[in-house]
Amino acid sequence: MNAIINPGDRVQMRKPHPCGSDEWIIYRVGADIGIRCVGCNRRVMLPRSEFNKRLKKVLSREEAGEE
Repeated sequence: MNAIINPGDRVQMRKPHPCGSDEWIIYRVGADIGIRCVGCNRRVMLPRSEFNKRLKKVLSREEAGEE
């Protein structure tokens, strides 16, 4: 799945994190994708190809005008 994502977007991954949450917030986008677990705030960096394999769906998008 090659979704267009931006920092602030909330996504659901295929497998849950060991804390039990499967929701993550994007905090960095580039060659690597930085994600933060909603359940325990753990930060993880994934290569874009690995992120695209593990992504289940985009739950909500951060609006560009909100700051």
